[in-house]
Amino acid sequence: CVFRSGDKSSMINLQKVQMLPAREQVASILRSSILCGEIAKGQSITLDSVGDQVGMSRTPVREAFHILASEGLLELRQNRCAIVKGISQEAIKDHYEIRILLETEAMRKACQNMNGGILKTIKEINHQGWVAKEEGNTQAYNLANQAFHMAIWEASGSEKLKSFLALLWNGLSMNKLVTAQEYANISYREHTQIIETIAKGDYDEACVLMGEHIKRSMNSMLMNFAKEGVKAP
Repeated sequence: CVFRSGDKSSMINLQKVQMLPAREQVASILRSSILCGEIAKGQSITLDSVGDQVGMSRTPVREAFHILASEGLLELRQNRCAIVKGISQEAIKDHYEIRILLETEAMRKACQNMNGGILKTIKEINHQGWVAKEEGNTQAYNLANQAFHMAIWEASGSEKLKSFLALLWNGLSMNKLVTAQEYANISYREHTQIIETIAKGDYDEACVLMGEHIKRSMNSMLMNFAKEGVKAP
């Protein structure tokens, strides 16, 4: 839940998975910052300011603005500017409840297609997440977290499902009561539990755990909302 540029030197080896397109990476960063309250209601953001922070050109940033405007999170203005619209508890719940449905379905389909190669890839990505968190490298852990989920989307075999989930992605859902390191520890532990359940062949439980994983993220964001004492519009 940090609105800042990625550090190229911190990127870990994730060659086996395809990362999100540039526009969706930018949308993810902005969406996370809006949902957690880091970018406040009424705040003005520009293509240039966002582009400078995320290290990307205007084109993917402009496309990200349009994605978030379609979700009701931004109001587009002239002069390459957008205004952050108000966020409510209901909007946060709606976002994550849709993610729970889709991520659980992606897990169900991935389990139907599960084989040794897919499981090995997911385990390797999770190990890279472990290395990142042990080094205290939050940016690298964020990439590993994204790669973990995308590997499951890919394994589902559904391009439509993968596309919808990419549009909803908002990265680490960290509340303001824990440090980035603490959050990485929680996330890694939950990923490991999901993998162990898949390895045992308990696919129904793996789907339940994935749903709980996303629900915990939702509750984390709602804690930010409650902490700020924001009233729903």
